[in-house]
Amino acid sequence: MEVSKDRVDAATFEELAMPLFDQLYNFAHWLTQNRDEAEDLVQETYVKALKGFSSFQPGTNFRAWIYRILRNTFLTSRTGLRATMTVPLDAEEDDATMPVASGNPETIFLGRASQELVQGAIAELPVHYREVLLLCELEEMSYQEIAEALAVPIGTVMSRLSRARGALRDILRQKLGGG
Repeated sequence: MEVSKDRVDAATFEELAMPLFDQLYNFAHWLTQNRDEAEDLVQETYVKALKGFSSFQPGTNFRAWIYRILRNTFLTSRTGLRATMTVPLDAEEDDATMPVASGNPETIFLGRASQELVQGAIAELPVHYREVLLLCELEEMSYQEIAEALAVPIGTVMSRLSRARGALRDILRQKLGGG
């Protein structure tokens, strides 16, 4: 009995892609600032990646390949095209995902306030800075992986990351009244 190439490809794709689902969703949520749009973006990314899996070169970086598909899908979507940078996260959605915190009410409040402050500042960054910062800091990708995922030179990754960190620092200073 012969196993079809399509079945082997689908099994290989599943083996490579499924462990990345949560990471892709988190990145998509940061980009879209909307849970429903992030879910749609990840779903569309998986559909495109599976359809185009024959173009993936075995032995190369699958993670960077699928992140590039997600990014390109985002950039061509309605959300990506309008790329609003100041959409606040919905407070009700945040509360539902907050882990149970230990400590007194004051430390819990300060922790959540700091998290909201940083999330808001990241949301204000232009998309090309936000995506590099998130891939580096949250997804812990190497500069090379980021360069592959975004299809830009590694020097551009380093430059954007430096500028993103500087812009984030400036936004946080401004928000904290440090001018």
